[in-house]
Amino acid sequence: MAFTSLSDLRKSRGGFDSLMKEVEKIANPQSESRGADDRYWQPEVDKAGNGYAVIRFLAPPKGEELPWVRIWNHGFQGPAGKWYIENSLTTLGKADPVSEYNTELWNSGSEANKEIARKQKRKLSYVTNILVVKDPAHPENEGKVFLYKFGKKIFDKIKDIAEPQFEDEKPINPFDFWEGANFKLKIRNVEGYRNYDKSEFDGVSSISENDDEIEKIWSKQHSLVQFLEEKHFKSYDELKKKFEMVMGLNGASTAAVKPAADVDLDDVPTARVTQKAEKAPVKVPAKEVDFDDDEDSLSYFAKLAED
Repeated sequence: MAFTSLSDLRKSRGGFDSLMKEVEKIANPQSESRGADDRYWQPEVDKAGNGYAVIRFLAPPKGEELPWVRIWNHGFQGPAGKWYIENSLTTLGKADPVSEYNTELWNSGSEANKEIARKQKRKLSYVTNILVVKDPAHPENEGKVFLYKFGKKIFDKIKDIAEPQFEDEKPINPFDFWEGANFKLKIRNVEGYRNYDKSEFDGVSSISENDDEIEKIWSKQHSLVQFLEEKHFKSYDELKKKFEMVMGLNGASTAAVKPAADVDLDDVPTARVTQKAEKAPVKVPAKEVDFDDDEDSLSYFAKLAED
């Protein structure tokens, strides 16, 4: 349900279960680059790569159902040194040429092809609204609403507090205005990537004791569904043409076997393989074959930009 009044939003807080169903979809998935957009906030780190800030994740914007959107990206370098950095059409539930090609590589049975597929895997990121509570590097941001783009590591922190592992821990909806929690963002530089393992949620608190103030915060939030508009994604044919140019394929496949069904490659170390196709010369996964994704996706794309 999309909410248009603060009173309705407050009454709906019992609908935490439906929110967690969406969390599960993302935690077990089936990513628009930020660019120079002043609607976004990102923490600043020092020369050593360390940083600290406190933020508050916000409820769904007015008229929208979820407090986040998820976006898949591809970012990799082809054999001739050319780069492919594009939004994936799988974000919209559509076929994407890179995902199809990666599936073909994976199903070829060749370990060398599988390694290529791993390097070309899609990256998952999320966009949400936040209130900046504390920003030591830029105190002028404090008390303001921004968009915030983050990766799997921070989403796992959200999932952990929403679905605690131990029976003495009470589930918390971190997007709740009244009974959510501030998030202490603690950043370290680990092997050249931003690491968020030390980040943690604070205790339960209201974002404000005044509902009028909460209403003001809510009214300043940015639409999230806008990022799923077609204009942010190139067509299948455009992506295929660019991909073939980057890879030097000239329309030809280099994989040994063409898959009987499209399979996207996500983020776990080993393939979970079952039969899906009616007839195929090799086993075809029934759903995504996942890979481990240790580095934060935003940090990954930042490194691409530096290169």
